[in-house]
Amino acid sequence: MDNVLYEKRDRIGYVTLNRPETLNALDDNLNSELWEIWADFSNDDSLDVAILTGAGKAFCSGADLKTFIPKWEKSNMLDVRRNVPTGIGGGITRGQHKINKPIIAAINGLAIGGGFELALACDIRIASEKAKFGVFEVRYGLHQGDGGIVRLIAIAGLATALELTLTGREVSAEDAYRLRLVNEVVPHENLMETAEQYASMIMKNSQQAIISAKETILDLVGRTLDDALRLETLNAYSNLGDFTEARERLSQFYSKGKAR
Repeated sequence: MDNVLYEKRDRIGYVTLNRPETLNALDDNLNSELWEIWADFSNDDSLDVAILTGAGKAFCSGADLKTFIPKWEKSNMLDVRRNVPTGIGGGITRGQHKINKPIIAAINGLAIGGGFELALACDIRIASEKAKFGVFEVRYGLHQGDGGIVRLIAIAGLATALELTLTGREVSAEDAYRLRLVNEVVPHENLMETAEQYASMIMKNSQQAIISAKETILDLVGRTLDDALRLETLNAYSNLGDFTEARERLSQFYSKGKAR
C-alpha cells in the first residue's frame, strides 16, 4: 500500500496517511486502502489499539478536490445513495464507525475539512502544538457530509458546532483544547510518545471490558434515558458472562491488598 503506511508493533496498529505532497488529501485510492486497514485492525486479535497520524506537516487536508469535485459534479441521486455506506477515511467516519477497538488520532498538523471529520471520528485526539483545525468546506460551497456535524455536536455542543461550521474559521491547537475538540495538546516532538502513553494506559485494562465499554458508549448516543440505562445495564452485566478474566484480575487485586 503506497498511500497509507500500516505497521503492527506491541499490540498497536500504527496507521500513517502517506500523501505528504497533497497534505494527505483523501482520494479514492487512499480511502480504499484505509478501508482494508481498518477492517484488518478490527479483525486482528493481536492488535488492541490503533494510532492514526499523517506523514509530513499535515494530519489530513480533507478530500482531494482535484478528484472529489469532478466526481460529484457528474453524480446523480443513485450515486449519492450508493455513497451512504462508505464514508471518507476508510469508513471510520461512516461504514466502519462501529469498530469496537480504540483509535487514537495523533494530530501532527493541519486537520481541515474532511481531515477534521476524520479526526473527530477517532476516540481520543492528541494534538501537536502545530495542529490546526477548521470546517473549511464552507469556504468552497460545501459543508460536512461524513459525520463532521454529528460529531461536532456530540463532542463540543451545538453552539460550538454552529460557530465553527458557519464561520469556517481556523482553530489553533490551544483553541481546540478549550473547545474540547482534543484531549491534550503537547509539544510537537512529544506527539507520538504521548499517543503511545494513552495506548499503553488502554492496554493495561481488560480488553474485553474496553471493547464492551466503547460499544456501549457509541450505542447510547441519541437514546432516551430509560433506553440508555437499560442498554448500559445489559452490556455491563452480560460482559461478566465469561468471568475468567475478571476473576483473574480481581484475584491479583486482592493479592496486592493482602501484601500491603
